[in-house]
Amino acid sequence: MKVLHRWFVAGGIAAGFLGGLAACQDTLRRDRVATCRRALPAVAQGAGIRYLGAGSGPAPGTVRVDYAEGTRQHRMVCRFDNAAKLTEVATDGNALTGAALHMLQRYYLNTPDAARADPGQP
Repeated sequence: MKVLHRWFVAGGIAAGFLGGLAACQDTLRRDRVATCRRALPAVAQGAGIRYLGAGSGPAPGTVRVDYAEGTRQHRMVCRFDNAAKLTEVATDGNALTGAALHMLQRYYLNTPDAARADPGQP
């Protein structure tokens, strides 16, 4: 009976750990999507940009933001390092230069303007 109790305790601890890990990954993914989405108004070329949705990107550590400009649909992919730092932004396969990415991060993404212009906010 004591052995069965230990298995239940060990199983509960493992389930709690895995549940916490999954919640942490979900929060990390939401933060990455929000960062990528906030970059959209600064990166997209034309006026009248409409946010369509977001999801996982084509590779690990990436997220994608789908948007429309007029009747054309576009895709922006953001790559993050393990520390959740934005390392690359590409729209329709064309990546920002290092200088443009630096300017985006330093002077736009963490500003109130970026939060207000976030196309995914209601």
